[in-house]
Amino acid sequence: MQQPAIPKSPWRLELGATLKLAWPLAAANLLQMLTYAVDVIFIARLGEAPLAASALVVAVFGLVLWALSGLTGAVAPLIAEELGARAPALRPIRRITRMGLWLAVLTGLAGMAACLALTPLMRLTGQQAEIITLAQSYNSLLIWSMIPMLANNVLRNFVSALGRPILATAITAAGIGVNAAANYAFIFGNWGAPALGLQGAAMATVLTALTSLAAYVIAIRLDTRLHRYRVFGFFWRPDWRRLVQILRIGAPIGLTITAEAGIFGAAAFLMGAIGTAQLAAHTIALQIAALTFQVPFGIGQAATIRVGYFYGARDRAGVGRAGWTAIALSSGFMAAAALLILFFPVLMLSIYIDPAAAQNAAMVAYALTFLKVAAAFQLFDGVQAVAAGALRGLQDTRIPMWIAAFSYWVPGIGTALVLGFATPLQGVGVWLGLAAGLGVAAVLLLRRWHRRDRLELSLPAARLAPA
Repeated sequence: MQQPAIPKSPWRLELGATLKLAWPLAAANLLQMLTYAVDVIFIARLGEAPLAASALVVAVFGLVLWALSGLTGAVAPLIAEELGARAPALRPIRRITRMGLWLAVLTGLAGMAACLALTPLMRLTGQQAEIITLAQSYNSLLIWSMIPMLANNVLRNFVSALGRPILATAITAAGIGVNAAANYAFIFGNWGAPALGLQGAAMATVLTALTSLAAYVIAIRLDTRLHRYRVFGFFWRPDWRRLVQILRIGAPIGLTITAEAGIFGAAAFLMGAIGTAQLAAHTIALQIAALTFQVPFGIGQAATIRVGYFYGARDRAGVGRAGWTAIALSSGFMAAAALLILFFPVLMLSIYIDPAAAQNAAMVAYALTFLKVAAAFQLFDGVQAVAAGALRGLQDTRIPMWIAAFSYWVPGIGTALVLGFATPLQGVGVWLGLAAGLGVAAVLLLRRWHRRDRLELSLPAARLAPA
């Protein structure tokens, strides 16, 4: 006689659902970092000065892009809530996505203008004249990738919330090939292309962004489930209520990301004031830390969607399971990442540069020291990313914004300034400041998530009253 199947634990089911959603998102994030790594690998062949110049540009461009991506990324929790409340919710989801694309264009134009402030900022912070000249040429082309990148972010959130995160993974993977080929062609003048040097790397980024956008449009058109939402139909029609809703939830997310990315951007300028070799080492070490961060970042994105589903369905227990499962997953991965960085730092560095090359000796020595600090703050970085993602699923973004602003810019940048410039630690002191900021943010965000029911965050406010 066949034994009846034993029902799976709700926690086990949630673990499976979170992994199913998180792994393609984390893979897409890692692939995106590999796209950036391709730029670093090619630019590093041009020498320390171009690498340092590109680091300053990316510090500003990346800050603006990440902040605006956070703003438009509010479409994910809104779509998840609509699906949890009344799937398939064709019209609401179509309008949310359309207004997200509107914001991608409008805020992208503003972001391009903001990036033009790079030159006076470099002069104000005392960067070397050669570095400023190189950075200007790189920045003048790179800014044209802003709008397609933001549109890609909106469409990525759309396909992921609707259960097609693998599309984001595939498109990002294809983008690596496009970026590598374009870098090879335009930096060094191969295949009949002009040799543009550092500007060639910017050209490659623009081409990759446009190619990825075209791929999203085609994929959505060909996928039956996604196409029925007709997100590109009646594109000119506004939905002001949805636009305001995205801004209300997304603006604090954007400011939170600004606070976090801003401290890393500020660290690049602090390193530039200390020395070119330390700035170049900081760039490489930060690439490695950012590479491992992409997994908890993907888990945090999955947490936003999973928590958002249960939030829309008014399932308080489901909300808790989704959030805690994601936090546990992230913590386990980042503990392993910390051990990898601590015990195999040269192997990690070899992804980007040749550690044995004589011309890289100073850079490698500094980078190895910075990586010891990076290993120490891995767990904090993972916890704060996923706790913030879970809170976004509850559309709780305003208080986490203030938590981030305080954590990164008071204990974080404060420690970096004191230890980096008032002690012999210099670059190491700056990295200890980064660790302090991430640690405080992790503690405060995790505490808010733990107290979500007491703070009445777990159910939509409009649905707390009887129907």
